[in-house]
Amino acid sequence: MSEKELEILDKSAKVFLRYGVKAVTMDDLARELSISKKTIYKYFEDKKALVRAVVRRKIDNDILLSSETLDKSENAIDELIQISKSIQEQFGSLHTSVFFDLKKYHKDAWDIMENHKKDFVKGQITQNIERGIKEGIYRENIDAQIIAMVYITTFDSVFDEINNTNPDKSVSEVFIEIIRFLIRGLANDKGINYLKQRINLETKI
Repeated sequence: MSEKELEILDKSAKVFLRYGVKAVTMDDLARELSISKKTIYKYFEDKKALVRAVVRRKIDNDILLSSETLDKSENAIDELIQISKSIQEQFGSLHTSVFFDLKKYHKDAWDIMENHKKDFVKGQITQNIERGIKEGIYRENIDAQIIAMVYITTFDSVFDEINNTNPDKSVSEVFIEIIRFLIRGLANDKGINYLKQRINLETKI
């Protein structure tokens, strides 16, 4: 992938995250990116192709970030906190309608995200739980596979509910609440004590 193509993807992603996917036209993108529509169409057949590529680019970055976080984290709880901080930095006040737009208007891109969650994200949560048990900070009587599935379905159901009842909530707010719920449900006394020591205003866990 050329540098120009990557530049278009990264800048387009920021525009979509700020205004929503449905609301942004190719004319809007060209204006925001200070390039011609012809330049965009040189690399992407249409808006759907661009959105698919943006989603794939985001997934690739998530996988890289997850690997780096795993290497740097002190333990399983710290890993989840570091991921939480990263989500806050990436999404900020991103509106949950972005996911609604993908699901309704860009089914192919949405399916790519769904497969990523079912495969990679589920696998990462499972590995995190197994790590925490080995480190002695998670409860031993936990079925990692079941909890990983609960995490995925909880995330989806919460977003669906918020879109219908409280659309002003941001992605980062929702994610932080779910991570807080997950950690406190997994941790044993030793893990809770570590969490209390680790908590600060920056992580909001």
